[in-house]
Amino acid sequence: MIYDHIREAVFLARPNRFIAQIRLDGGIVRCHVKNTGRCAELLVPGARIWVQEFPGNTARKTACDLIAVEKNGMIVNIDSQAPNIAAREWLKAGGWGFVPTLLRPEYTVGDSRYDFYLENGRERMLLEVKGVTLEREGVLYFPDAPTQRGVKHMEGLVRHLQEGYRCGVLFVAQMEKMRGFAPNDETHRAFGDALRRAKAAGVEVRCVCCRVTPDTMELDEDVDVRL
Repeated sequence: MIYDHIREAVFLARPNRFIAQIRLDGGIVRCHVKNTGRCAELLVPGARIWVQEFPGNTARKTACDLIAVEKNGMIVNIDSQAPNIAAREWLKAGGWGFVPTLLRPEYTVGDSRYDFYLENGRERMLLEVKGVTLEREGVLYFPDAPTQRGVKHMEGLVRHLQEGYRCGVLFVAQMEKMRGFAPNDETHRAFGDALRRAKAAGVEVRCVCCRVTPDTMELDEDVDVRL
């Protein structure tokens, strides 16, 4: 995926989940944060960031969107919409191991909506995508905040296995070259337990790192999943 109108800036503060104060072109402006997670280890005062501007759009309440931040020399994309966009490109190209004959986003089954529905001949697959921005010493963790919705998705995927679907969950690491992935039991043990139960029942679990620049993100290589 590719962004346009990307500018470098400096992060100053985050008054609430949706708004950041940044320094851009020597002035202080309000910026939309496209991620409701905590991102506390990323959004620190003085951090180098990249934002997307929208020239000519007078309807916006903020000057720009916060897209990426530098952490210890590494660029981390924090746009919560990016994992699904990049995953769709990757899936269409056969990233899961097959080229789908049908690929539908935002697919509802029962009382849950999943990020993708795929078909390949007679095989039907439900896939949930989770973006990952939390990293410690080269290991990725999810979630960075409690997610009852995530627990519901894992439990739903287990049920749909019994209905004949192939089911999977894809953790998209919005950064490069990590050593492994693990559920963040310290923050939300219930999600970790639900993920482990799903894996044991037959839900396929993968984590893929991305090649990231200030204006691009592309799924790259699998990392070891440690449950």
